[in-house]
Amino acid sequence: MKQLLPLLIAVAAITLLAIACNNPEKTKVGESVSDIGSISGTWQLISGTLVEGGDSVVTDYTRGISMIKVINDTHFAFLNHDLRHGRDSIASFSAGGGLYTLTGNHYTEFLEYCSAREWEGNEFHFTIEMRNDTLIQRGIEKIEGIGVDRLNIEVYHRVK
Repeated sequence: MKQLLPLLIAVAAITLLAIACNNPEKTKVGESVSDIGSISGTWQLISGTLVEGGDSVVTDYTRGISMIKVINDTHFAFLNHDLRHGRDSIASFSAGGGLYTLTGNHYTEFLEYCSAREWEGNEFHFTIEMRNDTLIQRGIEKIEGIGVDRLNIEVYHRVK
């Protein structure tokens, strides 16, 4: 029995480790890349919150406007436009993209291309959290030359 106990403890430890490593259903800020899983794919922006100077503006991206972000192993791109085909006062189109890095839950975008050209050449640092098919991205957008300094929180849903 004394020889069987260490074997049972080892099997239990390996089983718990396998279960812990194979549960991508919910991740928390601070977990490793392998725990977060792949961010590659197409993501539909559901909502965005901008906090600047104590004021918050929440945008519902399911009404009137639409934005997707496409992420592969090395690059990201986003496309945003109004859903009225430019026929009213909220007519808009924006796009951009570039390289990104992901270390743990620290996601950094290096914006190389952007329809708002003054945003090009800047990098933006975010933390990400994944819950099933939802990606939550939080970070400060700061561009001193144009006076941008705000917290940006975006909630995306994976497009299947």
